[in-house]
Amino acid sequence: MKTADDLIAEDARLLSSQLSEMRARLFPPASQKVLRPFSSGEAAKLIGVSDGYLRQLSLSGEGPQPEVGPGGRRSYTLADINALRRHLASQHEKGSAKAQQYLKWRDPEAGEHLQVIAVTNFKGGSGKTTTSAHLAQYFALEGYRTLGIDLDPQASFSTLIGYQPEHDLSGNDTLYGAIRYDGERRPLAEIVQRTYFDGLDLVPGNLELQEFEHTTTRELARDGGADGLPFFVRVQSAIAEVANNYDIVVLDCPPQLGFLTLGALCAATSVIVTVHPQMLDVASMSQFLFMTADLLSVVREAGGTLNFDFLRYLLTRYEPHDGPQAQIAGFLRAQFGDRVLTNAMLKSTAIADAGLTKQTLYEVGRENFTRGTYDRVVESLTAVNDEIAALVQKSWGRA
Repeated sequence: MKTADDLIAEDARLLSSQLSEMRARLFPPASQKVLRPFSSGEAAKLIGVSDGYLRQLSLSGEGPQPEVGPGGRRSYTLADINALRRHLASQHEKGSAKAQQYLKWRDPEAGEHLQVIAVTNFKGGSGKTTTSAHLAQYFALEGYRTLGIDLDPQASFSTLIGYQPEHDLSGNDTLYGAIRYDGERRPLAEIVQRTYFDGLDLVPGNLELQEFEHTTTRELARDGGADGLPFFVRVQSAIAEVANNYDIVVLDCPPQLGFLTLGALCAATSVIVTVHPQMLDVASMSQFLFMTADLLSVVREAGGTLNFDFLRYLLTRYEPHDGPQAQIAGFLRAQFGDRVLTNAMLKSTAIADAGLTKQTLYEVGRENFTRGTYDRVVESLTAVNDEIAALVQKSWGRA
């Protein structure tokens, strides 16, 4: 008779094998995700110009040339779109509003700091990872140099960005490799992975992240380890190594208040707390906030810095026609005012349907869904991310 651990391990191997086969079928021939091309209309909207102007640039040979398909339809890769942004920005004075309209990169000389956004909640099922993945891809689509960091050992964020942790990672290639306490620590730049999504890099996650929770307990007696860096500074220190390469960092935190989450909050310049508007979730969030406040006060007394540009609550999986949910949403807005984002992430079968092929709504084409369903959820998703982007712009002193 098989023991429980043998049975569970067997199931894990079986499931992993099936997931690998599924990826091979979904993303042939190399079993790697690729991003679809964008129509000329989509490209023009992303860049902020008219489709006619984009056509003029193509006819005059300026910038990268589009792929021309049947009927003369033009399409652009995201790399093409970003190259066009750089080309258009180069025609204006560096740092001017017009240049920033096309190329939104932060300007360190103007005091625009790296924006590190931690997406967190104590309770699973709040839409945290879905929010993180769409937010990171949104910033990349808008032309920001973006880094996504998966801090959750379950690695759902990494899966959405194209990684299967147990197959694609061999060891010491998650954030743990850059924050561990022993001589095996690596520079974060060696761990960062390019993705199929131009402008979006990834520090993937897997089960080894859990080691940080175990080793930190031992190292606390040594003031943070042999190098003297306390646990709450380690994530921030690792990110600082690659700060010059990015404008935005999105941290997908684990659904627990451990050392990784505390490290992420200390590294963050801003925080998004996802909230599913159900009474049990709100009650759980109350406990999460109490625990977070207590632990962060201890970190502050130990020398940690906690200065957020913004802290916002985001309603997720929201059904506006559901009476009890609408009541909870009203209750939260009454308590927290403008700290609740004006826009909410709507619940939609489109998100789940896209997830069946390990994709986000920004990756799948509109033609794969009922048009009204797709438009409704993408509109709400983009409205949420536009609102967060406006807060980032404000933190940089931009209008």
